[in-house]
Amino acid sequence: MATHYGDSEDLGKLVLRVVLGVLILLHGISKITGGAAGIVGMVEKIGLPGAFGYLVYVGEVLAPLLLIVGLWTRPAALIVVVNMLFAIGLAHMGDLFTLGKQGGWALELQGMFLFGAVAVALLGAGRFSIGGARGRFN
Repeated sequence: MATHYGDSEDLGKLVLRVVLGVLILLHGISKITGGAAGIVGMVEKIGLPGAFGYLVYVGEVLAPLLLIVGLWTRPAALIVVVNMLFAIGLAHMGDLFTLGKQGGWALELQGMFLFGAVAVALLGAGRFSIGGARGRFN
């Protein structure tokens, strides 16, 4: 248990970045095992080169791993923000102003990932990270 405010703040940062990283990494693992063809197709459909679709591996594998270990945390979180903006833009725009059957926002998962990543980008990694609390990008 945390003994003073600094410890609890750093523990909170640890929990936030690890949970965010793990949950997004699971989506990345799905892309590794199933391929990125669906994403490549969506990217091509909006007129961008299909190769851009493979950047999903940066946003859903590399950046989450960096979040989990706490290295280059702020840039990794910003990559997740961009990844989520693309995910919402490519696959979820039709639900942007929709409520789900239980009354919650239809994009609450994507919104939580997006704004969780914004929070990590603003807060940094904290003391319990490879980069350390005072790391240049943490």
